[in-house]
Amino acid sequence: MNIRSLTRGDGVVIGAAVLLLIASFLDIYSIDGAPDSAEIPSLWGSGSVVLGVVLAGVIGAALVVVNRAMPQPKKVAGLDLGQFGIAFTVFAAWCALGNIFDPAGAFDNDGGLDNIGAGIGLILALVATLVMAAAAVATPLLPALKGTLIPAARPAAPQPYGGQPQGGYGYPGAQQQPYGGQPGQPGQPGPAFGGQPQPGQPQPGQPQAPQQAQAQPAGDFSPFWFAVPVPRPLFAEDGSPTPIAELAPGTWYLAVEQRGANLVAQTQDGRRGVLQDTSGIQRG
Repeated sequence: MNIRSLTRGDGVVIGAAVLLLIASFLDIYSIDGAPDSAEIPSLWGSGSVVLGVVLAGVIGAALVVVNRAMPQPKKVAGLDLGQFGIAFTVFAAWCALGNIFDPAGAFDNDGGLDNIGAGIGLILALVATLVMAAAAVATPLLPALKGTLIPAARPAAPQPYGGQPQGGYGYPGAQQQPYGGQPGQPGQPGPAFGGQPQPGQPQPGQPQAPQQAQAQPAGDFSPFWFAVPVPRPLFAEDGSPTPIAELAPGTWYLAVEQRGANLVAQTQDGRRGVLQDTSGIQRG
């Protein structure tokens, strides 16, 4: 499970579930003219409210959040857990609305409790379940709720593409030799690329080996670090429809080239591919 794949909408669902649990310990109804010492049961004193509102809402919220945090949605009878969770939250909101109109309906009052009204616990439970159901239904539809709940941590010191990263992801931490040069002896640094020739190297006027191509891509594009809000496939550069890797939320990747609306990204193991869906990415 990856909690970084949770969205803002999932955060609203979690908050509403916490509010519902708090409301379950408050008064289920109020009685006009009742003394302060009167003992009024909480939502847990009514079996129908506990099953139809409290437990249904909490179970629905748990299914929605767990389904979002899983790498692959789990399906039961052709429906994923998130859809079951949405159904539970809507059912809990419906039951809470019904109990608002008849707060004493769960008890056998024999007609002797005509002055009963909805208590603070029942009112908060209705608010919590309505918010929970609305967030669960609207999260896949509204971009504002689809954003990442926990942003990925920014890299401490991102290096430009083609530079010498200090232990950065996807690159070896050991010092690399200059292009075309020989390793130096202990205490003697190797010849820097483009520096003065050393004994045994070609002198000016002699044939030179081809220079290394500039690492910086041509044009105005500058490589940058980015993170994806949800798992997204990375396709081969030759246009193959089969993904070569999957970019996971919470990990920083290096964009090395832009092709129209797509990005060419590099994974931790050095593989390059095309990211076709760049919506909502976070730049480092």
